[in-house]
Amino acid sequence: MEDRMKKLVNDPRRVVREMLEGLADLNPGLALLDTEDVVVRAGLPEPAGRPVAVLSGGGSGHEPAHAGYVGEGMLAGAIAGDVFTSPSVDAVLAAIRAAAGPRGALLVVKNYTGDRLNFGLAAALATAEGIPTEVVLVADDAALRDTVAPGQRRGIAGTVLVHKVAGAAAAAGLALEEVRAEAEAAAASVVSMGVALGACTVPAAGTPGFTLGVDEMELGLGIHGEQGVRRSAMQPADAIVATILDTLVADAGLAAGDEVALLVNGLGGTPPMELAIVARAALAALRTRGIAVPRGWAGNFMTALEMPGCSLSLMRLDAARLARLDAPATAPAWPGGGMLVPRRVVAAPPAEAATSATAPGPLAPVLRRAVLAVAAALEAEEPGLTALDSHAGDGDLGLSMARGAAAVRALPEAAFATPASTLTAMAQALRRAIAGSSGPFYAAALLAASRRLDQPAPGRAEWEAGFSAAVEAIGELGGARPGDRTMLDALHPAAEAFAAARHLPAGAAWDAALAAALAGQEATRSMRPRLGRAAYLGDRALGQPDAGAAAVLVWMRAVGTSLGR
Repeated sequence: MEDRMKKLVNDPRRVVREMLEGLADLNPGLALLDTEDVVVRAGLPEPAGRPVAVLSGGGSGHEPAHAGYVGEGMLAGAIAGDVFTSPSVDAVLAAIRAAAGPRGALLVVKNYTGDRLNFGLAAALATAEGIPTEVVLVADDAALRDTVAPGQRRGIAGTVLVHKVAGAAAAAGLALEEVRAEAEAAAASVVSMGVALGACTVPAAGTPGFTLGVDEMELGLGIHGEQGVRRSAMQPADAIVATILDTLVADAGLAAGDEVALLVNGLGGTPPMELAIVARAALAALRTRGIAVPRGWAGNFMTALEMPGCSLSLMRLDAARLARLDAPATAPAWPGGGMLVPRRVVAAPPAEAATSATAPGPLAPVLRRAVLAVAAALEAEEPGLTALDSHAGDGDLGLSMARGAAAVRALPEAAFATPASTLTAMAQALRRAIAGSSGPFYAAALLAASRRLDQPAPGRAEWEAGFSAAVEAIGELGGARPGDRTMLDALHPAAEAFAAARHLPAGAAWDAALAAALAGQEATRSMRPRLGRAAYLGDRALGQPDAGAAAVLVWMRAVGTSLGR
């Protein structure tokens, strides 16, 4: 079935104007021209007192570029075309007239045919009117190094750094020729390359621009929803970053001892978590090559609507260019800062001292066999628990249980000396290994049980008491009761059944407990959740068993198997 557009828009023909109106409403430092899709700096001085006006623009869909960079120290104005479409000559000319004075204007233009034509003609017309106007092209897309001549490369996210350098030069009072020279040098010093994990949807089109398989990515794409230079198999983030940096470093001729600024740019659909992972990889790889990175940023700077993916930009630095990047700017989308220092790592407080080892008791082999069986079962069921938890939760239970399994698998032999020592060691391991709610719940349960089993070979009465104490501890910690659609709906009937079967052999009693747990888990299918994230879904959580209750079944079955049941 063909994907259709779901966007928070009204009329696709009005998205640009309505977007600019919202931006101007939110930022008092911006003003919107009444007859053109142009944003200029509010409160500009009279024309005679204005510095060189640095302007930029292009098609919309790259937000926060370009209007987000309008502010003191960056752009004096930005011109917005339709989505992925160059603005008209008249719109660019209107921006020049509104923002520039006798000292003139500099247009920073990304190297696309439509932008070159419309901005270039507007510059000529403005100059003829008495407003000297120059154009600087940015062609930073290094992915095209083997495809087209340097002058035909696209302008992509590195353009933002050129905005910053040119804007700072203009704010410093330089003449038009000097601002242009700094902007041209900055444009020649920046290289960029992107990767896409999926397509974006232009509002006027209503469908994605291309289709990628679940294990595919596009390398070397532009910023207009087009495909890249080549399609390849999906790789981990570090490998993708290494591929991009190989191209950037070679294209820019960078070597050990050089300094660069790093811009990790999201394409619109990439969360900050992933951009930070990319930044970490890029910084580490550059430093390994001996290339210093005194400034760096990660975020959405020049997007392609909602496209998942990112680009990396490197700008070669000298002292003067670094000063331009550090100069103050009030543009709403410029983050400022960017100063990098070696990663600060501080030592965590030491863990509590391990309890003194005791001689292994008679149950040590049984305990170890049961714990390892539980670990193996939880690891095997990770996908199933993840799927269940995704139905009504946040989808992390499978991974949490797998982490817990790895933690208890690593317990030393001494941990299995007695039932109490085993449960205590497991509680400490799970508390450290599992975040979220599962870790505290299981840790509290195991600690409560261990206090009822503090002897080398406890009897049935102690095991029954330990099971009941564990269930009570979970209820007290989380406030849940049977019927709330939680793990207690499996655990509570299991503990009751185990106690009620005390007249049976231990194995048969465990079978009764397991059957009760299964019935309890199945009952959760029709329970409306009262606690946890599932409670936010109401009736939409119905139909599938609770994931926490399902996890109880996994480890209970594993215990039974280890006992020969």
